[in-house]
Amino acid sequence: MSKSKFTVAEQIANAREEIKQKENRVKKLLLQQKEQDRKARTKRLIERGAILESLIAGAETHTNEEIKTLLQKIFATPYANKMITAFVSENGGENAGNETTEQGNETGRRQYTQTKEGNGGNGKADEGGEETTAGT
Repeated sequence: MSKSKFTVAEQIANAREEIKQKENRVKKLLLQQKEQDRKARTKRLIERGAILESLIAGAETHTNEEIKTLLQKIFATPYANKMITAFVSENGGENAGNETTEQGNETGRRQYTQTKEGNGGNGKADEGGEETTAGT
């Protein structure tokens, strides 16, 4: 009978060491993936911010809060809702956008209504998305 080069105990120790190395490799790869995802998100946010600034005249002169309020007012309109729903449908709703979009639009509508009520308006919009005020 020929003897193995390593004892069973040594083989177990070597196997455990290999497992530890593989686990560390997985951790390293997961960190790399997380970094890539973060960089992709940052790039996307910068690009979309640039698109936004190109569409709103003088956007760079307004605060983030002013831009946010403007977008909430725009997205709270029935027309915007219709356009978003059509966009998501045409693009297959790849990111489960139907629920997220509707939830976001509902939040925008609530905030728009609160803003308009705080400014003396009635916070209502007509069918075309235009604000209406009582007594006008």
